[in-house]
Amino acid sequence: MKKQKKIKRSAGVLMPVFSLPSDQSSGTLGSEAYRFVNFISRSGLTYWQILPLVPPDETGSPYRSCSAFAGGIGYIDPDILAGKAPLSARSKADDDSYADYKKSEQNISRLLKNEYKSFCGKKNRDFDIFCTENAFWLDDYAEYSAIKEHFGNIPWYEWDDEIKFRDKAALDELRKSLSCEIGYHKFCQFEFFRQWNMLKKYAASKNVRIIGDIPIYVALDSADVWAEPSLFLLDEELVPKLVAGVPPDMFSETGQLWGNPIYNWHEMEKQNFSWWKKRIRHNAMLCDMLRIDHFIGIVNYYAVPYGEPDATKGSWLNGPSMKLIEAINESCADTLIIAEDLGVVSEAVKKVMKKSGYPGMRLMEFAFDDDASSKNLPHNFPKNCIVYGGTHDNETLCGYFSHAKPKVISFAKEYLGVSKRSDIPWGIIKSAFKSTAALAVFQMQDFLALDNFARTNTPSTTENNWCFRFGSEDFSDELAAKIKKLVKISGR
Repeated sequence: MKKQKKIKRSAGVLMPVFSLPSDQSSGTLGSEAYRFVNFISRSGLTYWQILPLVPPDETGSPYRSCSAFAGGIGYIDPDILAGKAPLSARSKADDDSYADYKKSEQNISRLLKNEYKSFCGKKNRDFDIFCTENAFWLDDYAEYSAIKEHFGNIPWYEWDDEIKFRDKAALDELRKSLSCEIGYHKFCQFEFFRQWNMLKKYAASKNVRIIGDIPIYVALDSADVWAEPSLFLLDEELVPKLVAGVPPDMFSETGQLWGNPIYNWHEMEKQNFSWWKKRIRHNAMLCDMLRIDHFIGIVNYYAVPYGEPDATKGSWLNGPSMKLIEAINESCADTLIIAEDLGVVSEAVKKVMKKSGYPGMRLMEFAFDDDASSKNLPHNFPKNCIVYGGTHDNETLCGYFSHAKPKVISFAKEYLGVSKRSDIPWGIIKSAFKSTAALAVFQMQDFLALDNFARTNTPSTTENNWCFRFGSEDFSDELAAKIKKLVKISGR
């Protein structure tokens, strides 16, 4: 198997779409997204890393989605839907500085339903092509969404048995009665991907490339599990046997119980990993590079018996390893893969990383907790890696170092050559950019030196996550010039 080609020396910014300024309840694919692309371009950065664009769960998390393929309609911009040019007007910021994706989804749904009334019944070649090319996931997702609404939005495993177990006759009858609703959900996806492709094309014109993010798992209540239950470890009543999580660690004494159903890797291999190949091809068309979240789960994964209150009683099991990697490589064409190899990295994971050529991740936020041997310190970086300050799951740099232990602060100051605690975050950014790592990516919060009030997510919690967003004034010419200077002197 050929190793993946190397990433060219470059830098980027990590920011979710929902964190964009907007006059809606959440960031959208509208004018402020285009202005943010302009900011990235002015900064001399190459990449915009986003979080998954799939529909988030009820807590706002995009890592437990009801679909591995669909786009979140809360990101659809009403002005573009109405036919306005993306940069025709500046959005007036919503009064609430925190994003509310579900509220945004409700608001745009009303507009989409009105638009669909005039759209329905008319011949639209682009829509027909979209439905044909995406039928492998779109049909199941649109049916799942329409049927879920039909049953009062309860999860599929609580639907009437003949629909839950996909009885053909019953399902065909329900499809007929809900044909208009199914068509509406296809229309929503058509509009989402139309707007996304417009934005991606604009980004390319500004020499800005997109790094997408693929959650390793899907939610139990998802179109994927309902449509193909044999691909997941479920019993005869379609109840999960095992669910995903991570064991107890420095972040949690009871671990993290994610609750996603575990894949039936034996069945997936029998099907030549067809589902994964479709998933990778689909995402490779949407982004220029893909980060696979919780990559170590492909090699060995932590599984917890269904019904356990926490993740303490789980166990490590072997994943498909190189067999799945080969399927991914077969499907991603020229799209490069980043492996999120954080957590318990076994020797088996290290071997797979080496064989695949995928770059792993280094987090400088934790570089100063140990000593000079820390793998997160720049002098220990391999060239083929991506360096971050922290991820969306971590504190901001300012937040972390505001309460770090004295010995950590002392080590960081000495290593970075700064005299004040407040200078550590920018010192980390400079050190990362000047390192040998192929790609340096920092959260927008860290470029702005924001405290933990701006944190994106706190693992093992469900409140006040996935909701921070910025103001238009944050993407200033002054900050762009400061970043561009660093990009230039570090050869990125």
